[in-house]
Amino acid sequence: MSGRSTPLPAGVMALVARASEPGFEAWRRNIVRLGGCTNPVHLVGNATVVDTGTGEALLSYAPEVDGGRILIACGNRRATVCPACAQIYRADTYQLVRAGLVGGKGVEETVGGHPRVFATLTAPGFGPVHTRREHDGRVRACRPRKPGECCPHGVPVGCHTRHLDGDRRLGEPLCPRCYDYAGAVLWQARSGELWHRFVLELRRELARRAGLPRTRLGEVVRLSYAKVAEYQRRGLVHFHAVIRLDGPDGPATPSPGWASTDLLAGAVREAAGRVRLVSPGAEVVGRRVLRFGMQLDVRPVAAFGAGERLSAAAVAAYVAKYATKGAESAGAVDGRIHGARDLALLPVRHHTLRMIGTCWWLGGLPPFEPLRLRRWAHMLGYGGHFSTKSRRYSITLTALRQTRAEHRAEEQRTALGLDGRSTAVVGQWRYAGRGYSPEAALVAASVREGGGRHGA
Repeated sequence: MSGRSTPLPAGVMALVARASEPGFEAWRRNIVRLGGCTNPVHLVGNATVVDTGTGEALLSYAPEVDGGRILIACGNRRATVCPACAQIYRADTYQLVRAGLVGGKGVEETVGGHPRVFATLTAPGFGPVHTRREHDGRVRACRPRKPGECCPHGVPVGCHTRHLDGDRRLGEPLCPRCYDYAGAVLWQARSGELWHRFVLELRRELARRAGLPRTRLGEVVRLSYAKVAEYQRRGLVHFHAVIRLDGPDGPATPSPGWASTDLLAGAVREAAGRVRLVSPGAEVVGRRVLRFGMQLDVRPVAAFGAGERLSAAAVAAYVAKYATKGAESAGAVDGRIHGARDLALLPVRHHTLRMIGTCWWLGGLPPFEPLRLRRWAHMLGYGGHFSTKSRRYSITLTALRQTRAEHRAEEQRTALGLDGRSTAVVGQWRYAGRGYSPEAALVAASVREGGGRHGA
């Protein structure tokens, strides 16, 4: 055996050196309390706890580690960017959606008896793509067609492969030259507006079915929803939404007798099939009339856990899962693209690169400037929010975060012996960077591996 020893990595050596310095435990706590956040924000400054009755300064605080810096969790919702913060975002989204289905978090439990459905609105087809088909637990051929049938470019229009779940061809066009990339990108860019028009059309359809003028619908019923956008393998989003009918004052009031789950489901189907939107740039790429796809799924959500297929907990978990995903789930990239030369270096599959390239090409032409396609090229043209809700659906994410912050503040007050006193925190903080040193990154990684949660 050789007498040489393998040198320790630089991060490990730095951590060993840090452990021998004064204040190591305080430095470590500053990292551990973030629960494994991958890219924290650095703040410098100070704070003072003041008795609001007497003006007496009860406690002053200024960080004593890392040059007076305190670390704050990044709060990013995307699991590929920060798994720790995404876990909290997912949990908050679950509570938000569930509260709108069964009550709690300030929402009356009677909301569980209101008509509601879980709807999935998809993108239309822009050309045949490889897909995984199953029936009765058996994987079927991708696109069975007669041998010898080809597209105008000589590419077979069928595929008899039984694709495995991780097959990289899934979502790829059978013939990239036949695929309507311009149409796909334009649909993506305006899908948020399509959703907005769907909501307007749904209100019109509800009024029609109730025999009311559209302007009077709000006097008897309120439409509420919570939705998320999910990327499919072909790179296009579709929307999952909980849609609910309340009385005119929101979840605290019962919906009118005519407002049934079946009526709501029928109205959703009718409205989704009716929405149309004409895309700009017809002089460049031809006239495009944008709409939702034919694959529309509308299912009732079980009332008070009754024996229907979808439970409130299952729907909330499903929506929350997709709230932390982005375009990277379709093979795209995390960061924005700043120049055409960057396209040649992107580590993406051919289909994704064509989507990004189409965004870049169209985004440089005057008719498409309002769509900001170059800004959202890394998102394959989609620039909308990934999770949204109507105002009266349930509690807000901000309120959930505020409740968590107040709980932690109360714990700190108790630990400092300040119970029963009216206090306020006065201070000033400024941004001083973000990220970890190599040794701090090792501590954060160990917290993530241990399943740590945010502490303060």
